[in-house]
Amino acid sequence: MKIRELAQHWEQNATGHLSPTGHVLHLDMEAEARLAALADMYPRRSPEALLGELVGAALEELEASFPYIKGQQVIATDEEGDPLYEDVGPTPRFLALSRQHLRALGSLREDEKH
Repeated sequence: MKIRELAQHWEQNATGHLSPTGHVLHLDMEAEARLAALADMYPRRSPEALLGELVGAALEELEASFPYIKGQQVIATDEEGDPLYEDVGPTPRFLALSRQHLRALGSLREDEKH
């Protein structure tokens, strides 16, 4: 979800799964004031939920901003038959590490159920 889509998302009050990990976050005064303003504007959302969604959206945008670095290996061809090369930039590593941590978090969640 893009940051510019968050306000609409908050209006609809959608919810998602929360990780079992807690984080302590210290904001500068201006960011704290902006968070308080958002909490006033969207009273059905807790400041923690707003922060979680903001961080999630920022991480998606960060991932999209990683540069594509063309590798040597052809991994597919496009609709015109031109080769598509593997990405050897930071995106594949970020995605692999994210999946690894998501699996670990899923294991923690399963352990809590038993």
